[in-house]
Amino acid sequence: MIGELAALPGVTRRDVLKVGLAGAGAVVATGLGFEIALAESTKVKQNLRIAGAKESHSVCPYCAVGCSLVAYTRQNSDGSVQLLQIEGDPDSPVNEGRLCPKGATAMQLATSPRRVDSPQYRAAGARSWKSVSWDFALGKIAQNIKASRDATFVATDGNGNVVNRTEGIAFAGGAAFSSEEGYFATKLMRGLGLVHLEQQARV
Repeated sequence: MIGELAALPGVTRRDVLKVGLAGAGAVVATGLGFEIALAESTKVKQNLRIAGAKESHSVCPYCAVGCSLVAYTRQNSDGSVQLLQIEGDPDSPVNEGRLCPKGATAMQLATSPRRVDSPQYRAAGARSWKSVSWDFALGKIAQNIKASRDATFVATDGNGNVVNRTEGIAFAGGAAFSSEEGYFATKLMRGLGLVHLEQQARV
């Protein structure tokens, strides 16, 4: 029967596994006289927090491997959407349902109470951080980049060759960058004369 299911178009490996496991469980339960336990387990399944949830497919944002994720969401009565669970996609040929330690914590990107949701700034000599606006943070970053570049810019090397490089700044890109974002960041940093470019997935 499983072989026949696998040959049907539109039937995934997950569907085949569900049928196989359910059939095996039913045989064991019936053979041992556990029909009642089987019925109770069905009730428990219906009460799972992902029961009736919308299943959405995505890709892990942490590195370039491209592991697939399955996110379960439910719409609340007030119209908001609640994220219930994120797990590896067993139908993906890339990760086959498995996730690395970073990917396994993907749900915390959206639900962790410790997640910082605004830029933090600690002034020189201060003992604590304070929340600031994005305009303030971007302006401060631009000022620091300008000051560091002016202080460490090298126009020519020891042999008189024109190099126009900035040796006092390094840049680390994020693994969640799209190809376009990575290209833009690289062009911008090279334009500033940066030599030291790195990528988060290799760190």
